Amino acid sequence: MGIVLNQSLKNTVSTYLGFGIGAINTLFLYTNFLTDDYYGLVAFLLSAANIMMPFMAFGVHNAIIKFYSSYKTKNSINSFLSLMLFLPLVFIIPATIIGFFAYDFIGNLLANENMIVKSYVWHILILAVAMAYFEIFFAWTKVQMKTVFGNMMKEVFHRVCIMVLLFAVYFKWLTVQQFINGLVGVYLLRVLIMKLYAYSVRFPKLKFQKIEKLPSILKYSGLMIIAGSVAMLILDIDKFMIGIMVDDIGQVAYYSVAIFIATVIAVPQRAMHQIMMPLTAKYLNEKDHIALEDLYKRSSLNLLVISGFIFLLIILNINKLYEILPEQFTGGLFVVLLVSLAKLYDNILGNNNAILFNSDYYRMVLFFGVLLAVLAIILNYIYIPLYGIEGSAIATFLAVAIYNTVKLIFVNSKFKIQPFSFASVKILLILMVFLLGFYFWDFPLHPIFNIVIKSLLIGVLYFWIIHKLNISEDISQQIKKYLKL
Repeated sequence: MGIVLNQSLKNTVSTYLGFGIGAINTLFLYTNFLTDDYYGLVAFLLSAANIMMPFMAFGVHNAIIKFYSSYKTKNSINSFLSLMLFLPLVFIIPATIIGFFAYDFIGNLLANENMIVKSYVWHILILAVAMAYFEIFFAWTKVQMKTVFGNMMKEVFHRVCIMVLLFAVYFKWLTVQQFINGLVGVYLLRVLIMKLYAYSVRFPKLKFQKIEKLPSILKYSGLMIIAGSVAMLILDIDKFMIGIMVDDIGQVAYYSVAIFIATVIAVPQRAMHQIMMPLTAKYLNEKDHIALEDLYKRSSLNLLVISGFIFLLIILNINKLYEILPEQFTGGLFVVLLVSLAKLYDNILGNNNAILFNSDYYRMVLFFGVLLAVLAIILNYIYIPLYGIEGSAIATFLAVAIYNTVKLIFVNSKFKIQPFSFASVKILLILMVFLLGFYFWDFPLHPIFNIVIKSLLIGVLYFWIIHKLNISEDISQQIKKYLKL
């Protein structure tokens, strides 16, 4: 776990830095510098682009990680990487042609309830292509076990740029329309920088010769178009459906704020995922079952400890946090609770996704992914008309709970491994004790001071207990290392 923890810690720092900047943007700048409609529009455009991204990438970012370590010679590696660079064009070029000739039809379809969307179809397409090639170049560096710079670009760079653009709107240097164009420019600049870094790590030598396992690569890439990022996209499906089903696009903004708060729990998993994916692929390609099981259990335990702590901070401080937000954004408490639980469940799975994506059973990811997507859509159609954004949160929670349970059972049945231990039970009991002990009281201070002091108290007690009980050997070692114990 050495390289995993080392890069995961660095990635966690950069990811939380990005989320901190994102929190300022999401909770304060967007809500005060843009109208609710335009904030909802931005959230809708980014969600729609995220949904399109796996199609534009053609599953290549997943294929690079799965197959790269199976090639051993320079010629075979260069041929493989050359294919990966050009394969997405198989989808991007036809999509662009269709977008050109069917612009009005697509615009009217997306603008079913909100006509403001119709003028921004090309923005969605360009954002999707930029996001797709960013993930491809990031995967290019991941297989070289270089994840820190890419994670910084993924989590921090665009949020800093968007913050600058938002202040430009506030000072009237930019109109809102120019801001949206600038946002697209930020994503294009990000992919260009990532490309240059990826090429500095391993410069491509274009070689077009016969590639071993080509049918397997194409089949895998095709399946990953739908399955590869479906779990990540579940929240974007929610926002997309709210945008087309609710006549007030501002509801997307309110939902986005609640979702952003809850998805902070996903940060440790996202940080660790960057290095776990290539490592899991390596163990599977080498058929190292012992190392795979050890990584599965350790990743689950460590993520439960860290994400459980973040879950506590969110739930135990949420009431005070909502006191400092604009009133119209404070109706999402139930959304935060349900999505937080869903994200906590995601973390408990450890590198379960990496095992599925990179094993011979990757075809099942397609089935599970389609199951999740269909389930999420059906549940959203049922619950959004009944309960609005809270209905969408119910749909998300139910879909994710079913999806994760199915994946756990499947990996256990095929690999005879599961991520849980008695230590997992201990952590869950500790979380319940903290929830009962700290939820019903606060310091009689300003909400910000209350959040800071209460969080520090919870953090000291929580990690003291984790260390004293030696629940996670890896985390105890890090505590000793940094506190010089």
